[in-house]
Amino acid sequence: MEKGKFIRITPFIHVPDIETALAFFNSLGFITYFRSGTYAYVQRECAGVRLLQNEGDDGAPPGNRPFAYYIDVEDIEALYAELKPKLDAMPVGDVHGPADKPYRQRELCILAPDGNLLVFGRSIEG
Repeated sequence: MEKGKFIRITPFIHVPDIETALAFFNSLGFITYFRSGTYAYVQRECAGVRLLQNEGDDGAPPGNRPFAYYIDVEDIEALYAELKPKLDAMPVGDVHGPADKPYRQRELCILAPDGNLLVFGRSIEG
């Protein structure tokens, strides 16, 4: 059962101010691996955290669903192929991807029955 080769799960932390959050994590020895506007990925050794600045009361920028569960995988296409029969049976709109994102991740997003969004992703080299 090595299809997707899971690497780690990285929490998504919604923060009121991205600059303050980055300063805090950098002071703890985390390196800013990637930054785009109000989103950043910080990492120390094999521990990564995704930071997203809040906009409004829902904890996410307008047009985005708030989510907290990000699972890094080595092979997103193999994972998608494995899950496709189950994903095809889900309600329309509950599955997105795999799709390339502007923040250099290829992601498969799945809406859980409780409304939480699970995201499986891998880094796009470049």
